[in-house]
Amino acid sequence: MALTPSIPEALRWLRQAMSDLQAAHNDIRHCCPNWVLFKVHQALEKALVAAVLCRGEAFKGDGGLMGMAQRLEAEEPELRGLVLDVQGLCDCGMDGKATQYPSYHPFPMTPSEAFPSVDEKAVLEQAEKVLMTLKNHVSRK
Repeated sequence: MALTPSIPEALRWLRQAMSDLQAAHNDIRHCCPNWVLFKVHQALEKALVAAVLCRGEAFKGDGGLMGMAQRLEAEEPELRGLVLDVQGLCDCGMDGKATQYPSYHPFPMTPSEAFPSVDEKAVLEQAEKVLMTLKNHVSRK
């Protein structure tokens, strides 16, 4: 399904990003850091899509989170630092696959066992910072 590049569509995606981030908050300290990381990934992906859509560009879905962050930062000076912020979250384990599938980890480890040292609170604080930056960017369009 093609997305209509527009401010209303961007705001719709942003609302869902904020909902996903709230869902990540709900999982803190419930012995499932992989779900916190996954939901942060989902929130960030949707917020980045919103930023692309508000530029009047069709979302192509290529390049992943880092690709979208790099393109946005290159084209929008106010988003300087976005790539570093996204990379920092990726370095903490934020991922759409490794947080969910055992095949991304050595046997016999599962995703629920793979992220025991993640500082969930720090990840969420960083994610909130990035989402607020993107939300402010979209609201100025």
